[in-house]
Amino acid sequence: MRLILRGTVIIIAILFTISAFAQKKEKPLKLKDLSQYVNPFIGTGGHGHTYPGAVAPFGMVQLSPDTRLEGWDGSSGYHYSDTTVYGFSHTHLSGTGIADYCDVLFMPTTGTPQFSNKDYRSGFKKKNEEASPGYYKTKLDKYNIGVELTATTRVGVHKYEYPNTPEANIIIDLQHRDQVLDSWIEVVNDREIRGFRRSKSWASDQYLYFYAKFSKPFKSYGIASDDQLQPGEKKVQGKNVKMFVQFDNPGDVISKVGISAVSTEGALKNLDSEVPDFDFKKIAKATKALWNTELNKIQVEGGSPPVSQQQADSRYNSYGYPTGPAPKKIATPDNAKNKQIIFYSALYHCMLAPNIYNDVDGQYRGMDQQIHTATGFNYYTVFSLWDTFRAENPLLTLIDRKRTLDFIKSFLAMYDQGKLLPIWPLASNETFCMVGNHSIPVIVDAYAKGIRDFDAEKAFMAMKAAVNRNQFGLDNYRKTGAVNADVEHESVSKTLEYAYDDWCIAQMAKMLNKPQDYSEYIKRAQYWKNVHNNQNGFMQARDNGGWYEPFEPTEINSNYTEGNAWQYSFLVPQDVEGLIKSMGGKLNFELKLDELFSTNAKLSGRQQDDVTGLIGQYAHGNEPSHHIAYLYNFTDAPDKTQYYVNKIINDQYSAAPDGLSGNEDCGQMSAWYVMSCLGFYNTSPGQQQFQIGIPQFENITISLENGKRFTVGNPGATVSRQNVYLQGMNLDKKSYDKLYLDYETIAKGGDFEVFTGRLANKLFVQDLEKPTSKITDELIVPNPYIISGVKTFKQAISIDIKCADSLARIYYTTDGSTPTVNSALYMQKLIISSNTTVKAIAVSNGKTSFLDEAKFIKIRGDLKISLTNKYLPNYSAQGDETLINGIHGTANWRLGNWQGYQGKDLEAIIDMGQIKTVKQVGLGALQDTRSWIVFPKAVQYWLSDDGKNYKLATTVESKIDVKEQEPQTQQYIAPLNARARYIKVIAKQYGLLPDWHESKGSPSYIFADEITVE
Repeated sequence: MRLILRGTVIIIAILFTISAFAQKKEKPLKLKDLSQYVNPFIGTGGHGHTYPGAVAPFGMVQLSPDTRLEGWDGSSGYHYSDTTVYGFSHTHLSGTGIADYCDVLFMPTTGTPQFSNKDYRSGFKKKNEEASPGYYKTKLDKYNIGVELTATTRVGVHKYEYPNTPEANIIIDLQHRDQVLDSWIEVVNDREIRGFRRSKSWASDQYLYFYAKFSKPFKSYGIASDDQLQPGEKKVQGKNVKMFVQFDNPGDVISKVGISAVSTEGALKNLDSEVPDFDFKKIAKATKALWNTELNKIQVEGGSPPVSQQQADSRYNSYGYPTGPAPKKIATPDNAKNKQIIFYSALYHCMLAPNIYNDVDGQYRGMDQQIHTATGFNYYTVFSLWDTFRAENPLLTLIDRKRTLDFIKSFLAMYDQGKLLPIWPLASNETFCMVGNHSIPVIVDAYAKGIRDFDAEKAFMAMKAAVNRNQFGLDNYRKTGAVNADVEHESVSKTLEYAYDDWCIAQMAKMLNKPQDYSEYIKRAQYWKNVHNNQNGFMQARDNGGWYEPFEPTEINSNYTEGNAWQYSFLVPQDVEGLIKSMGGKLNFELKLDELFSTNAKLSGRQQDDVTGLIGQYAHGNEPSHHIAYLYNFTDAPDKTQYYVNKIINDQYSAAPDGLSGNEDCGQMSAWYVMSCLGFYNTSPGQQQFQIGIPQFENITISLENGKRFTVGNPGATVSRQNVYLQGMNLDKKSYDKLYLDYETIAKGGDFEVFTGRLANKLFVQDLEKPTSKITDELIVPNPYIISGVKTFKQAISIDIKCADSLARIYYTTDGSTPTVNSALYMQKLIISSNTTVKAIAVSNGKTSFLDEAKFIKIRGDLKISLTNKYLPNYSAQGDETLINGIHGTANWRLGNWQGYQGKDLEAIIDMGQIKTVKQVGLGALQDTRSWIVFPKAVQYWLSDDGKNYKLATTVESKIDVKEQEPQTQQYIAPLNARARYIKVIAKQYGLLPDWHESKGSPSYIFADEITVE
């Protein structure tokens, strides 16, 4: 009996030990100095738009040099090719495509203080620049001043080393960069100043307060208004306020500057709390430690180690970026392919934004411009959600769950204050930049992965409010099942992004047990089907009941957001298998992907600087392409995912300043690299599956906040092998047979190992379990489409009506009534010879599509038009007869029906066929000055009987000034009451854009829609 009991005790003890071991948290890894691998200059060249300055992780302050004041490549205030610096401001945006921030510029100078930036700026040499996480250094050649910068979360710290001089100055420029709405600066004492700036740029109303303390007393100061000193004034307010403080041979001076969106008192609290002394080295060391804590969340081993300065080519420093004068074309050093440098620089860039926006006491300025207090969380701003929901946020959901929770609480605070979830919030302003409502997938992805300490019911209500408002085509989307090109621009992109957001809402409804909501939103998640032309396999705009024509998949136009049909035709992450079916099956889908990556077709249409990093028509430089390489995992050729992921990693990234193929976009470009180097990627945030690619390091350790570690190994990973393919996989020493990893697999910790080789192992990968992405509930009937090729006609035309569902029956009307199943059944093409409205529905398995509608207009047969000056091909509207086709445009020129002319006047001749009495004539034109479209200065009307000899009948001047920037239309109506056969219409170009315009000196456009003759 004792033996049995003893054995039982032993078994219980063993089970207890196993259980305890399973729940035991692993010891934290020893922190490494991973900051040594970070090169902040990556992305500062080319079109990366990053900045190299000092910043703490997700810090409110980004203290960085400003070398460029205007232009797209000056969006961050810095470009690597520049050799002139204006000063060092305290806020910067990382990798955006629109400029803002660069607030409160400090510039050390010597001699007589100057207030014009052209006078106080200085040259600098690249060999004197250094940057690492939390630190920046340069030397001002003009003044022989050494500059060092560091930062805490809310405080920027400057160290200036002056030469011997009795006139050592610091210029503080509050007018720098953006349009100033109001500002003031005040001297507190001979060591402290404070001030305020309210500005307008991308954020239309930004508040920033600052408080500065200096390590030494200044002997004198001066405050200027409109660059004129105001003697004796300790405080000056205005729209152009600058000042100087001057020291007498001070040697080193340290300036510490706290900022706040709330008040100067808040800025002072931030300053005293985070930087109580002037120990520059201690501050820089502490910020470096913060960075190492963040960077150590992922430890990688393998790849080539960073080269030492002695080993490096003398033209490059140990970080792999060029030294000496900035070359016209930045070369890529041999060690620029070092994956650890690229990896940790990318991880660093993932941690620059969003930015903490509340003061140390929790106060922040909300979206209602009122002061609120964040309790128990940090409030953030700068959410580039259209970009970051794809990889940046899923990465942080994995390695920074506490911060992700703070993001969501920030979203809900914004909803409370502004009644809308954020789209692209900047400094408590909603910019409404980009399309979609992509705080939704961030919330849903976090909730699906166990981050739930927030008000989920409020979040769900906020999501529904976001997608059910009447803005940006959402009302048209709900009414017709798609955003239509003749109602809203960028209609294809909006339809696809809205459908994905709706899928996310459906998943949230399912998790919250809301079946009625799930039913509604899972239907809406399928609206992508209404813009998918299964005849050519592309996502194509819906226009006048049919497809937008003429159609060229390489064309960048107003139907897509920063892209074309090639890049958007795979944006259905929520229903990849449905897209595969619509494209005709796996093989056709694979061939379409092959064509995307291999086509020699060039981009066409308008210039779009964002569409870069091309591999065929795949554009890695912009976000809609980022998931596409992983879609081969859904086909029978997943080895192509491995091939193209490797190719993108090796071809589109380097450690050089131009090492990013497009805008960094607040971490997304880098997050793609980080996730892909880990060997897995979440193509559909909100879903648990991560697609497996190819890990890029021999050993990867991800430290999770639950105390577990997930390790990834690839013994065959080397920096030189571009074409590497899966040969086998193990999970916790057992064979693994899936092409995806579930989130829970990663979250519970474990060891994932892949084995790779140079040759694709098709037999191995074809046998692996494929990922899933399929909508099976509440299937919809795609809308029918009405095909004619024209909107207007002179002779009778034939109309065809089709549906992507080949089994659907189509019912139609031509009398303006709404069709039902009792209406005429479509059997053959319709012939139309007069103005007609065709309406149609598709019915399948008892379900009915949305109503489809097209209007066809018969053009007057008594008018002919000839154009002396040809319209621009990108703005052709309906072609040669656009100006007499009876279709008028709206104030949104992106919807079409506007014909564009640039460089030459619009000159058209109307032939009425015979001499007639003309009561009046008119021309419709558009003005959208921001888009370079300006009303004609005047429109001349000339009459002729023979088409050779013309006489000026009248001139109609524009009634609206070029400075009126709101989009609007104008009719140039002229009563004539004269007889003639020919009417010559000449619309005179405004000419070059005025000096106040951001594109001053560029030629403006004339946009015209219709010449009317009565």
